[in-house]
Amino acid sequence: MKVDELRVLEADELAMRLKTSRRELYELRFKHAVGQLENSSQISKVRHDIARIMTVLRERDFGIGPSEPQEQQEAAVAVAEAPLEEAEPEAKPKRGRRAKKEESE
Repeated sequence: MKVDELRVLEADELAMRLKTSRRELYELRFKHAVGQLENSSQISKVRHDIARIMTVLRERDFGIGPSEPQEQQEAAVAVAEAPLEEAEPEAKPKRGRRAKKEESE
């Protein structure tokens, strides 16, 4: 299971996959404790799948990732590509000892 595959799924389908993955992890742990599990690397694979699903769900909660509306992404690109306008520097007197002496005279 890849993250790109998970990002296109709906929230309810992700919740179902999370529930089934957690159940599968429970069963694998039980088999491991009893001694019936032949391939112990399955446990880590299922744990990684659970982490991926939870990551996609949290991304959606925060509103980050590819699930953002296309208009917001285009607006952000337009702002980043806009040229900066150069403002003319104002003629301010330098603030130093000479400027104070000239003002007091």
